[in-house]
Amino acid sequence: MRKILSSLFLLAFTLSLEAASLQRVEPMFWWAGMKNPSLQLMVYGEEIGMTRVAIDHPGVVLQQVSLVENPNYMFIDLNIGKALPGSFSIRFIRDNQTVAEYSYELKEREPNSAERKGFGTSDAMYLVMPDRFANGNPENDHIEGMKEKPNRTFRGGRHGGDIQGLSDQLDYIADMGFTAIWLNPLLENDQPSYSYHGYSTTDFYKVDARYGSNEEYRNFAMKASQKGIKLIMDMIFNHCGSEHWWMKDLPSDDWINNYPDYQITNHIKTLIQDPNGSEYDREQMIDGWFVPTMPDLNQRNPFMETYLIQNSIWWIEYAGLSGIRMDTYPYPEKEMMARWNLRVLEEYPGFNNVGEEWHNDPAIVSYWQKGKKNVDGYDGQIPSMMDFPLQNAVSSGLRQPGTDGLRQMYDALAMDFLYPDPTNLVVFPDNHDMSRFYMQVNQDFDLFKMGIAYFLTIRGIPQIFYGTEVLLTHSGDDHGDIRKDFPGGWKDDPINGFTGQGLSDREKEAQAYIRQLLNWRKDKTVIHNGKTRHFLPFDGHYVYFRYNDEDMVMVVINKNDKETTLDTARLNEMLNGKTKAREVISGKVADILTGLKLPAKSVSVFEIE
Repeated sequence: MRKILSSLFLLAFTLSLEAASLQRVEPMFWWAGMKNPSLQLMVYGEEIGMTRVAIDHPGVVLQQVSLVENPNYMFIDLNIGKALPGSFSIRFIRDNQTVAEYSYELKEREPNSAERKGFGTSDAMYLVMPDRFANGNPENDHIEGMKEKPNRTFRGGRHGGDIQGLSDQLDYIADMGFTAIWLNPLLENDQPSYSYHGYSTTDFYKVDARYGSNEEYRNFAMKASQKGIKLIMDMIFNHCGSEHWWMKDLPSDDWINNYPDYQITNHIKTLIQDPNGSEYDREQMIDGWFVPTMPDLNQRNPFMETYLIQNSIWWIEYAGLSGIRMDTYPYPEKEMMARWNLRVLEEYPGFNNVGEEWHNDPAIVSYWQKGKKNVDGYDGQIPSMMDFPLQNAVSSGLRQPGTDGLRQMYDALAMDFLYPDPTNLVVFPDNHDMSRFYMQVNQDFDLFKMGIAYFLTIRGIPQIFYGTEVLLTHSGDDHGDIRKDFPGGWKDDPINGFTGQGLSDREKEAQAYIRQLLNWRKDKTVIHNGKTRHFLPFDGHYVYFRYNDEDMVMVVINKNDKETTLDTARLNEMLNGKTKAREVISGKVADILTGLKLPAKSVSVFEIE
């Protein structure tokens, strides 16, 4: 008798000498009481498709067994709407003999699981690349049998950050004022090189062992929740890693686009919306591979679609997620992406998903957001998108001198009419794919503070990249350097950003500045849900208000190289009847009626009384 045990889950089955060898059942367990009673299992094993399936359990209905080109796969459709929590047997029969058996568990859902709330405007995200944040367990740096070994001296190598390191620093994250953590992907990436970034998945149901285990990830999520911190998972539907387990034995010829003779995508994302674009070019965009080590998944295959959708729901339920950030959003089949959002929101109506559409034109980004009235009739159903147009405008605008640069920021915000819900966009100064914000503004600390204050007070959901708070820098545009280790995350680091040891005065000031604004923002409903009113930049000043019926905040950016006095008369439609302004950072109170003195090259956040 031969038994094959997956490291991801325990199998309970028996095999005869001529039997099919059952290797994987995915998802390996599910939950009773889900709103959608349908469940499709992908079963993999030698000649498993040559068997017959038998299930006899109250509440579990075997609806269909689908076979594909490869006899090593089968797909089993179940209806579990009336099933109670517990286990049932799936028997695989050949020549009237049970040649394999799997004990499938339907778990009991956590109380109020369906009512979970996603991230929202009251949150502030901390974006962390797990490999580069903190090494809490050096023993998992080297995993026997995995292709890439640790090499902290190589920018593109694995450095050893892990879930334990994240867990150890939850108090730091909470103290900074963050209420949500977005982790770059931490599923298994068993690629031979450059696997640290996580975007080449080799197992969709397994946390990379160099980060920890599925259980550790789940425990981390629960620990973070106890501290009032939500967890957002980074997912990729467009592609997998070239070393994914199924690449050695694909279910069907159409599982991967352009396989084996792949083509690289043209990356022209406007083709999705272009009414005049050719189908040839559009196909190159959708079906082309992102890079040679990232095979393009074919979401037109119905089994692939179901596999990906169920996988996302599995992780939401298993880890208690509060959001999903979907990578390379315009690259997969757009109709499938809409169905994914509908399915997730059907199961979790209060959930939030955010898509990455890296384009600086808001007409392109807004196309995807739920509720957009597009001329082609498409509704992408995704609640949130990353606001790349605003990020670009702020970065570029701050670098430009005087009023002209501020006008660029003004014009970008004026495009809010294109979005169905601009308040639900994720706004950010930088992320893992671009130069750090301090570098973007040429290491000008005054401009840095202007940008940070802007993103933490403007409409939307702010996200800060780890290390931005301590002014991490880099040379050139090497991603491995941009994503450098957080100081203090490794034993014997000479500088410790978590404790402040070894930080320069300026780095400490930046950290304290962000901490103060984030913790102030936590309780400011007017920043979370208030309206926005901005005034055309004038005399080197840009003024905008966040307001509701009870509260008002005024933010003033002064690009002038000398102290100036703000003429408040032109702001009377907002300030009429108000007399006092308290600056949040300094705590100083000023009289609005006599004009507000603004330090040179500064940003001031005023609570209006």
